[in-house]
Amino acid sequence: MRRSSYADDMHLLGGRSLPSRRRSRAALAAALAAAGILCAACGSSTSPATHPATARKAKVSGSADVAYAGSLQLLDDKVMGPAFSRATGYGYEGRGGGSFGVAREILAGEISPNVFESIGGAPIALLEPKLTSWYVQVAASPIVLAYNPKSSFAPQLRAIAEGRRPVRDLFSLMEEPGFHLGRTNPETDPQGQAFVEMVELARTRYHLPADTVDRVLGRLDNPAQVFAETALEARLQSGQLDAASAFLSQAVQLHLPYVSLPSEINFGDPSLASGYAAATLTLTGGRTVHGVPLVLDATVLGNHDRPAASAFVAYLLSAAGRDELRRGGYRLVTPRLVGDASAAPEEVRHELASS
Repeated sequence: MRRSSYADDMHLLGGRSLPSRRRSRAALAAALAAAGILCAACGSSTSPATHPATARKAKVSGSADVAYAGSLQLLDDKVMGPAFSRATGYGYEGRGGGSFGVAREILAGEISPNVFESIGGAPIALLEPKLTSWYVQVAASPIVLAYNPKSSFAPQLRAIAEGRRPVRDLFSLMEEPGFHLGRTNPETDPQGQAFVEMVELARTRYHLPADTVDRVLGRLDNPAQVFAETALEARLQSGQLDAASAFLSQAVQLHLPYVSLPSEINFGDPSLASGYAAATLTLTGGRTVHGVPLVLDATVLGNHDRPAASAFVAYLLSAAGRDELRRGGYRLVTPRLVGDASAAPEEVRHELASS
């Protein structure tokens, strides 16, 4: 029997909406082994006796039903979710997609998670005040350009990644005939928006031709480039793409080579928010959005299984959770609560006070 690969799993997921799915331990183990993700933290757990979510009671019930930005799929389902369950005794379920798309499915009642992890606070703001009134900023997630090491363009991309060629050359390279670039949908995904805005910021920073954005990306919804976030890196790994937009965390977790981008254009430094805001993007219907730092935000939604949901967000902020994020390629920031602090669960406020 042929062993399934992580790319196979992602290809299968890419054509679906976001159904709730329970993952068996065996399926998780197989996908983890195929992906080559052997995080030391996966084999360890925080002692329930020392974790605030479990110190209160010996037995717990319920599950954290987490809807997450698609870039979190591997980390949440293979690492963070299982580690959280071991540490707290609560169950874990996960589903992923573009953050804006997930928020719209929640609003429409198509899915009913009790935790939402988005990239950027704007998708969470869509759910306020009906389902939440706060969120916590957890970690930064800069964008990079991941590439297939077997691509015919790999030597040039590697030279840029290693600093032997300037980053400026990346943009003319992406215009080359036959260069297959992948990105996510700006209408549904913050990464998709940020990648377009990144090219715009680079045009100004490197004094590139005025039509660089059009030449590199084509139209905003270019069907030759735009793919579901949960399937994009699988297409890259399979050789269908030469390079693709990615969060640094995705490239690290999937062991993909990548080109780092300067902080001024990678949307990964919250202190540079005013510079990122200079990039604008007009979406369908004429709505204009501005560039924002790409920060992982999390909140608890509704009231079902609230103790489990609260414990999950608290675990993200705990020392163990932050270590998992760091190992997974996220850049840790000082956690900050945005919105109504009094509405945040006690466990979350405890971890914030301890960080």
